Amino acid sequence: MKFLLDGLLLLSLLILFSLESLVKLFIPKKRKSVTGEIVLITGAGHGIGRLTAYEFAKLKCKLVLWDINKHGIEETAAECRKLGAKAHTFVVDCSNREDIYSSAKKVKKEIGDVSILVNNAGVVYTSDLFATQDPQIEKTFEVNVLAHFWTTKAFLPAMMENNHGHIVTVASAAGHTVVPFLLAYCSSKFAAVGFHRALTEELAAFKRTGVKTTCLCPNFINTGFIKNPSTSLGPTLEPEQVVSRLMNGILTEQKMIFVPSSVAVLTVLERILPERFLVVLKRKINVRFDAVIGYKTKEQ
Repeated sequence: MKFLLDGLLLLSLLILFSLESLVKLFIPKKRKSVTGEIVLITGAGHGIGRLTAYEFAKLKCKLVLWDINKHGIEETAAECRKLGAKAHTFVVDCSNREDIYSSAKKVKKEIGDVSILVNNAGVVYTSDLFATQDPQIEKTFEVNVLAHFWTTKAFLPAMMENNHGHIVTVASAAGHTVVPFLLAYCSSKFAAVGFHRALTEELAAFKRTGVKTTCLCPNFINTGFIKNPSTSLGPTLEPEQVVSRLMNGILTEQKMIFVPSSVAVLTVLERILPERFLVVLKRKINVRFDAVIGYKTKEQ
């Protein structure tokens, strides 16, 4: 009897919360103010990181820009200053834990406690398993996943103490669905999505509801890292449209952002549709890009 009552209660809550979510789709979400916040962005010397820095600069945040490319972050910082924001640059190798920790210590000492952390730095190698060199696999995980642990361990304590802050994980649609010849990248992005989800639950367990989390999962972006990408899900995304969605998601405290939204539908379908149908569906989606193939089939 208890099982039946619990089932009825859960069903009623499912209907209620589903209706609530449907109604909220038609109500514009209030955007929070981030003026004066200290925002740290990794991989800020180009692409998504650079454009995200510009948007935070327009909102009068104090910016801390990390990148391994000194010239790139100096260019980003110069533009942010033109937009009226204070910008501090640090040359940091996000594949190196000790470099991250020592740089974080300098940031806290010289600038203050970071309240918005954007883990954006990433690397990708478009090749099959055999053509991907061991150091490339290691670096993929060091930058795309492990760096998130080190930066978060460095800056989250102050956020938890103040019960105020935001951790942003820039992942990928490849963190939910896979394609050939991106084995290391997909694996690392699955881990990044898992990091975001587990961190979200851990913060809830600590009752630190003032520390928010957001995860960005876009399809192919026109940043030059992947050559000649194409898919029937839609055209290659421009960085500006991705950053627009990201900023809106941060300011309205969305937990998961899919760009385009059809990626979210695909992730659900993969869990419920028959495997043979999924094979046909993926052929129709037809994800393609230039890749290095190291595996050679034996001649018959």
